This record gives sequence, structure tokens and C-alpha cells, in this order.
Amino acid sequence: MEKAKEAVAKLLEDDSNSVSKLVVNPHEFQVGPSFFEDFALRGIRVDRVDPAGVIVCSFKVPPRLIDRAGNLAAGAIANLIDIVGNALIYRAGRPMNVSITMSISYMSNAKVDDELEVTSRLLGKIGAVSGTSIIIKKKGSGEIVAEGRHSLFSKIESKI
Repeated sequence: MEKAKEAVAKLLEDDSNSVSKLVVNPHEFQVGPSFFEDFALRGIRVDRVDPAGVIVCSFKVPPRLIDRAGNLAAGAIANLIDIVGNALIYRAGRPMNVSITMSISYMSNAKVDDELEVTSRLLGKIGAVSGTSIIIKKKGSGEIVAEGRHSLFSKIESKI
């Protein structure tokens, strides 16, 4: 806790003022993206959606998602895998899917301003469970940053 307090105390005055202006609405009452979604996903762009089960997105690594070593944080990578994998099977008007498992292989680093391509493919669906495979790679070199597998549960519609 002390280290966290010290880190916050070191924020520059401008950063402190910016953070103090943030408005965080309770998720259940919110209209639009949550603080988390805006912070983590701002800047992601959907490039292609294939109805056969593929979504391709672009994402330029922002400074806000960098770890102490100057690399895209592992948690940010996990979030991209979670969200883009979920987006592949999400249906408007339906409850959000629930992650069952997620495994990630971290292959290389991404730095600020690296342009990434995030591709999610549907592996299959059995009943209410779907599986997706997500690859994050650098657009310029094709170098793979991370690969993930994500299984999700979707609420089955009741037939009354």
C-alpha cells in the first residue's frame, strides 16, 4: 500500500489534474462505455468482420498501457484477448458472455506507438460454450506478440 501511495504522489501536476476530471459512473446506470472500457480499449479499430467467425482489429499501443519496462502490459494484452474474443460471439440485446477459461502465450514485446493487429477466430461452439483463438501481432513485421485461447459461456435462450 505504501508503494502505491508513493507512486500516486509522484504523478505530475498535469496528470493529477487530468485524473481528477474523470467521471466514473456505476456500471449498472451507465450510458456508453465504462471507465475501464474507455481506458483499456480507446483507440481500437475494427478493420474487418467475417460472418464465418473472424474479427480483425487494429490497435496502436498507447502510453497509458505500458509497464515499467516500457512494454505493453501483460494485463492489457489479456484484456485485448478477452474483449476481442468475446466480441466475436457477442449478440446485441443478449446478456454478456462469461469467460470460462483463457490461456495466453506471451511471445514478444510491443512498445508505445507499435501498430498491432488483433485477429479473433471462432474455433467452434458446443451448446452454450464457444471457443475462440486470438493472435496479436505487429502490423509492420508480422511478429507475434501474444496468442490466446478463450472459451466463453453464452446464456441459452429459453423457449417458452
